[in-house]
Amino acid sequence: MSTIDILIKSFQFNRARTLGMLDDVEKLPDPRGALAFRLGPGRAHPAWQLMHIAITEEIFATERLAPEKPAKWTELWPRFRNGSKADDDIPTPATIRQILNESRERLLATLSTYTDARLGEIPPPLAQRKLTFHDVLHIISWHEAHHDGQAHATLNSYRASQA
Repeated sequence: MSTIDILIKSFQFNRARTLGMLDDVEKLPDPRGALAFRLGPGRAHPAWQLMHIAITEEIFATERLAPEKPAKWTELWPRFRNGSKADDDIPTPATIRQILNESRERLLATLSTYTDARLGEIPPPLAQRKLTFHDVLHIISWHEAHHDGQAHATLNSYRASQA
């Protein structure tokens, strides 16, 4: 099994947990309220965390690894890419799920154009950061787990606030 295949398996493992959390949110009495909950003023809510995962994967699928590929949801990029601030426009669970699923499909399509022979390659859009394709694969896996964890912790606080 190639390194790329192994890391894609970790992406699948992580995504199952992210979607499982979204399943749990949909069972709550007020899913949108849960997705909008913030731990404090200016802090990101679970909806932002989940959309940030999805939009970041789209950015990797296009701008960072295949800049010639047409990008999708570019109108959402300023709201959910790195450095953005969470606003109060909360997407529905269905919208979040759809973009998570579609951005993952698009990322996997881009990754299918790479082989392990390219692991040490630095994609031109990432040259300033000196990130190899191998680094990118690890970042993608870590990124979802990191933001899923933040969303999960915030949702736990939401649940406690509703008791």
